[in-house]
Formats: sequence, C-alpha cells, structure tokens
Amino acid sequence: MARYTGPRTKKSRTFGEPIFGYDKAFEKRKYAPGQHGNSKKRSKKSEYAIQLKEKQKAKYTYGILERQFYKTFVEAARKHGVTGENLLCLLEQRLDNTVFRLGFAPTRSAARQFVNHKHVTVNGRILNIPSYTVKVGDVISIREKSKDLEVVQDTLKLSGVKKFGWLELNTAKLEGKYVELPSRDQIPETIKEQLIVELYSK
Repeated sequence: MARYTGPRTKKSRTFGEPIFGYDKAFEKRKYAPGQHGNSKKRSKKSEYAIQLKEKQKAKYTYGILERQFYKTFVEAARKHGVTGENLLCLLEQRLDNTVFRLGFAPTRSAARQFVNHKHVTVNGRILNIPSYTVKVGDVISIREKSKDLEVVQDTLKLSGVKKFGWLELNTAKLEGKYVELPSRDQIPETIKEQLIVELYSK
C-alpha cells in the first residue's frame, strides 16, 4: 500500500509541529530544515504556497497520498455543509485514524499497520482496509487473540486514554463505539481546512 516512508522529523520541522506524534528530535530543533532553517529572515510565501503547505500538512498528518486525499475532498464537496469541515470529518472517520483516536495504537502509521495485519474488527468482522469509513453506530475492537499484544497495553497506559466526544471507549473490552460524527471544534488538529478548499477551487 502506498504511504509516506521518508524522514518524519524533517517533515514535522517543515510544518512546525510534531504531526506524526511526539518526536524527541523535533523538540530539539523546532525550526525549518535546511541551511537557512533557523534564520529569521525568511522570504514571504505566496498565497498558493501557503495553501499548498496546509494541504501537505493534512496529507502527512493523516498518512494519505495525493490521489486518495483528492478523492476524499471530492466526496466532502458533494456533501451538504461546509466542505472544509466535511473533509476533516471524513478523514477522522477513516478506520486507521479511529483506531489511533481510541488509543489502541501510538501513532496513525502504527494503527494503519494494525489494521493491515488484521488485528481490528468492525462490528465483529475483521477488516484490513485502513481507509474504510467508520459509520455512526459501528463498534471497533481489537481481535480476541490480539488483545494481549504488548503494544496495545503499553499505548493505553502511556496515552492515559484520551477521550474524544464522538467516540465511546470501553477499555476493559478493548472496544470503542462511533457514537456521532465529530464537529470541527472537537477535532484537535491545527489544520486550516479553508486554505485547502481554496487551493482545490482554483
């Protein structure tokens, strides 16, 4: 499956925040990469460059390449409501992202691998499609034989089980329920989705 496999810290420094999760190397050098990354005299970016950077930030944050990201945008544009908010909502509904939000995996890429390796079930059925769109009422859980995996137990302990309003988590059963679609103010990502809409609208 296509995914980004390049240097993660470098990308995080480009966007000015740890978009792949906590990064010790990023904390030491939060300025942009390159010879002039730490210089205060940065050239002024064009409107297009700002919009493109925001789109790239969203893509890398959710671990999606261009073709799939654009398809998600087209689907968001077809829906009623604000296109930018619809886009983020659809990205949040991805199965790999939901596994990450529930605290079953430490990062989205780890969640993607979890799904690929058939450790996750949706409504009792094994699903190995990371891009699957989770619907309201769906129950996402870790397979019975995978519940004792060290990475799952460690992640739940370290994350302190962060709660998100649109998810209902049962840590004892290692399962979660998608109770409602998330609103923009519930999604913690610092993505300026309107810039992405403006970019694709050109």
